[in-house]
Amino acid sequence: MAGDLITILFNAMIWAMATFLVASGLTLVFGILHVLNFSHGGFFMIGGYVAYTVLSMFGADIPLWAYLVAAIVASVAMGGTGVAVDTLVFRRLKSVDGVYVLIATYALLLVCDGVVKLIWGLNYLSVSPPRELLDVIFLGGAILPTFSIFVILSGVVVFLVLDYVLNRTSAGRILQVIAIDPWMAGVVGINVSSVYRWTVITGFALAGLAGGLLVANQSLSPDLAGIFILQAFGVVIVGGMGSVRGAFVASIFLGLVEALSATYLPNYPGVLFFATIALVLIVRPEGLLSRQATT
Repeated sequence: MAGDLITILFNAMIWAMATFLVASGLTLVFGILHVLNFSHGGFFMIGGYVAYTVLSMFGADIPLWAYLVAAIVASVAMGGTGVAVDTLVFRRLKSVDGVYVLIATYALLLVCDGVVKLIWGLNYLSVSPPRELLDVIFLGGAILPTFSIFVILSGVVVFLVLDYVLNRTSAGRILQVIAIDPWMAGVVGINVSSVYRWTVITGFALAGLAGGLLVANQSLSPDLAGIFILQAFGVVIVGGMGSVRGAFVASIFLGLVEALSATYLPNYPGVLFFATIALVLIVRPEGLLSRQATT
């Protein structure tokens, strides 16, 4: 019984932190720019493929340092892509209705899908976890893979860094001011345009980092973007649009829902997940920890 409970909680945390890694950049961009970037899942997917390309040079025996380097390369590559997306899409559409921005980012998602198919093909690709993370830990009858523990810790570390920057630094206070009133921020001398650009770069870099860190967590395919973007949007909605803390709490909450669903309702995948989102929207439409600014 104890082993079953530990397994459920462990699976919940794996799902939660993997999804938060993807959702962190999405909620950051929305919190500052108020843009729902539907293409975020596509750039997460490309980040995974970039990391796969780097790691393929090491064969099956991948050291941990190489795995981390591949994740950083994916993050830098997607951050650079964010500059192009900000210049060609976000800046051109900043004065139009949000519906058009949503359509544009969905079109970007389709472009990402096409790029993946053109460069890497349609076949499923996979990467082995680093050799240092191939062990398991036995706890109360439960089997805990060390790579899964690495994923959980990665999500926690990303949250702690973001939370510290947003709430305990001058840069974070500037971001919160701009999120609330960008016009007034410009009046007092803040370069709002530059902050917007660096927010987009950071959001895309977080997408690439998530793709690199999770590349051994699932098989790579052109369908990967659609799967994770739905989960990430669920976390952002339940947590409160634009709240990093809310996204973190919501990822754990929905992770528990998913783990319980997989254990007790295995024939109905996703039912509890979407039902929970609908219930939260009815009871608390602003989300669990909704704030005007990204916090």
